[in-house]
Amino acid sequence: MTEDEARAWLRAQFSVPRETWDRLERYVALLLHAAEEQNLIAESTKAHIWARHIVDSAQLLLLAEEAGEGGWVDLGSGAGLPGMVIACLGERSVLMVESRRKRIGFLEEVIGELDLRNASVFGGRVEVVPPQAAAVISARAYAPLPRLLESAVHIGDKNTLWVLPKGRNAEIELETARPAWQGAFHVERSVTDVESAIIVARGVEPVTRRARA
Repeated sequence: MTEDEARAWLRAQFSVPRETWDRLERYVALLLHAAEEQNLIAESTKAHIWARHIVDSAQLLLLAEEAGEGGWVDLGSGAGLPGMVIACLGERSVLMVESRRKRIGFLEEVIGELDLRNASVFGGRVEVVPPQAAAVISARAYAPLPRLLESAVHIGDKNTLWVLPKGRNAEIELETARPAWQGAFHVERSVTDVESAIIVARGVEPVTRRARA
């Protein structure tokens, strides 16, 4: 997907008013500027930022259309991907969880610069986020699936929709997690890379000892 194709995809999939386009463009500018000082995104992706990062994040909104009411929690947000893009394009409240001090500072700066009133940052580890029933949980390049679920299961409930980009290892990670985790899992192909996939799940919970036996 080229940069022009990425912008065209966004226009086709979302009703994007001028204000939202301005926010996305300002976010991209802030991200590229901050990436000169800290390793927010890979150097090789900077020239393809709209396809590799903005659209790659925005597609999760389409997969979450069936989610119930409530907030969106993004684990290990880092540069704000996908959390910041979700907050720009969507209406849900978005809580971005990040433990690294410089990245927390970057996320808070962007929220202020863009006046994103539906976005906030939790500065700390995922494991200490207060228990809640998030409508949607996302995580991009955060942790292998079994560890991701273990660290975040207290943030959701049986109705929570999980949307987890996993690149080309999605099906391998899913098979690794199956002995310890149950729920309705399936894999969706990424619109930005046909070889990459997104794990979508609902009703996620640990397999009980009795079930394992």
